[in-house]
Amino acid sequence: MTQPLERRLTSFSPVAITLFRVVLGLLFTVHGASKLFAWPIDMGGGALPVGSWPGWWSGLIELVAGVLIMTGLFTRIAAFIASGTMAVAYFWMHQPQALHPLENGGESAVLFCFGFFLLVFTGGGAYALDSVLGRRRAAA
Repeated sequence: MTQPLERRLTSFSPVAITLFRVVLGLLFTVHGASKLFAWPIDMGGGALPVGSWPGWWSGLIELVAGVLIMTGLFTRIAAFIASGTMAVAYFWMHQPQALHPLENGGESAVLFCFGFFLLVFTGGGAYALDSVLGRRRAAA
């Protein structure tokens, strides 16, 4: 790749990280809302009973962490919790059925886990609420 093209692509990194964070957070939020409220899509069986272990609690984590990640507020800690939740989901629910994610239906858990793990280290990006609030604090 030529250097001018690399420089041009690099200049779009803040936008790409923001888009990645928003889409990942939105999908995680919808996952949680489906479990808790059977909305916007009922995944079968309706909403989970309040407090039921582990489904309702994982749905609550998905909903709250997803909203935080989508907005870019407390991105790193929310992504850390979300990543851990998906690692637990994979090893508790999917891996006992078979080792490979394609075989045990755990592809989305693995992708969520590593997508959130990436956000732990990159943060929410230039257009996250964390960054906006940080710039305001620095200016004050």
